[in-house]
Amino acid sequence: MLLKTNRTWSQHQLAVRLRLQQGEHYGILTWERRRNLVHAAKTALAAGLCWWLATLLGLHEGYWGSISAIIVLQSNVGSTVSASRDRLIGTLIGAAVGFAFSLLGAPPWNYVVAVLVAMIVCGLLELRNSSRLAGVTITIVMLVRTAGSHWTIALDRVGQVAFGIVVALGVTTLVLPDRARQWLSDGLAQEFLLLDVFFESILAEFSGASTGKPSAAREDVLAVLRANNQLLEAARNEPAGGPGMREGLGVLSQSGRSLFDALVALQLAVYGSQNDCYAQQLEPALGSLAEDIRSEFHRLAACIHTWRFATADEGVNLERDVANLEVRMGAVRHTGMEFSQAEILRAYALQLHLKQIAHLLRAARVETSRALGETQGSGAIQTARDSV
Repeated sequence: MLLKTNRTWSQHQLAVRLRLQQGEHYGILTWERRRNLVHAAKTALAAGLCWWLATLLGLHEGYWGSISAIIVLQSNVGSTVSASRDRLIGTLIGAAVGFAFSLLGAPPWNYVVAVLVAMIVCGLLELRNSSRLAGVTITIVMLVRTAGSHWTIALDRVGQVAFGIVVALGVTTLVLPDRARQWLSDGLAQEFLLLDVFFESILAEFSGASTGKPSAAREDVLAVLRANNQLLEAARNEPAGGPGMREGLGVLSQSGRSLFDALVALQLAVYGSQNDCYAQQLEPALGSLAEDIRSEFHRLAACIHTWRFATADEGVNLERDVANLEVRMGAVRHTGMEFSQAEILRAYALQLHLKQIAHLLRAARVETSRALGETQGSGAIQTARDSV
C-alpha cells in the first residue's frame, strides 16, 4: 500500500537529496512552521467545537470537554489516539476509585488513600500515563464542591472527558490529518542515510583517516532511532494504513536497530587499525563490497521514500561481493606470517561484520516487500528472497 498523504518537508528534502525532484523554497513560512500553525488551528477548532456543542446540547460544565480536547489532540493521529486512550482509562479509574472512597468518610485521609490506590492500580496495569489523570479525576470528584452527589460528579466527569476525546479524534482524523506513519517512513529513510554516514566514517577511520566523525555520526543515528521509536508506537495506534504497512514499518525499524548494532560492533572490531597493512591485500574485493553496501543504504532509503521495495538490483549484488571477498581472504591467507596476529584478526572481523551488514540490508528490503505483499517482478529479488 502506498502512502497517500502529502509529503512532509523532510521528505521533500530527501527527494532532492536522492535527485527525485527539484528543491523548493518556502520563504519565512517554512514547512515546520506551517505544520505548527495547522496543529494550533486544529486545537483551537476542537476546543471551540466542544464548547459550542456542549452549549447547544445543554451539557453541564461543558468546558471540561474543551480542556480534554486540548490535552489529547497531538501533532499526529496516532499520538492523539494514544493520548485519548490514556486519558479515558485514567478518568474511568479515577472516577470509580474517587466515588468508592468518598463513601468511606471525609477528606483528607480517604482522599490520600484514594490517590494512592489509583496510582497502584495504574502501575500494576502498566498504565503509567493514565496514573496522573486518575489522580486529577479523584481530586475533582472528592474535593470540588458542586451541586449533586459524588456519583453524579464522577459520571459527569467521565462523560465530559469522553465528549472532548470524541471531538478531538474527529478533528485530527478529518481536518488535515497528520499521520504518524507518514512521518515514520520519512524518519526511517533519513535513518538509513545516517547509518550510511556512520558506515563511511568507520571505514575512513579504518583506512587511517582519523577525523573523529564516527562519534558524531553515531550520536546522530541514536537521536533518529529514538525519534522513530516514538513514532512507531504512535503509528501502531492509527486505525488506517493496513496491517501490511504496520508490519513493514516494524520490519524497517527493527532492521535499523540491528544495523546500528552491527555498525557499532564493526567500529569496535577495527579500533586501532590505522597502521594495518594486511587488509590492503583484500582489495579490490573489500572496496567493492564496501561501495555496494553504501549503495544499498541509499537504495533502501529511496525504496522507503517511494514505498516500493520490489525493485531491480541495478548492478548491486551483495552476495557476489561477499563471495569475492571470501575468495580473496583465502588467496592471501598464506601471507599471514608476515603480519601481526592483531592485524589478521581485525581483517577477519571486518569481513564478518561487512557480511552481516550486507545480509541485514538485503533482508530489510526483502522482508519489507514480503510484509507489503508486493508482486515480485524481478528474478534478482526472488533470488534474494530465497537466500534470506
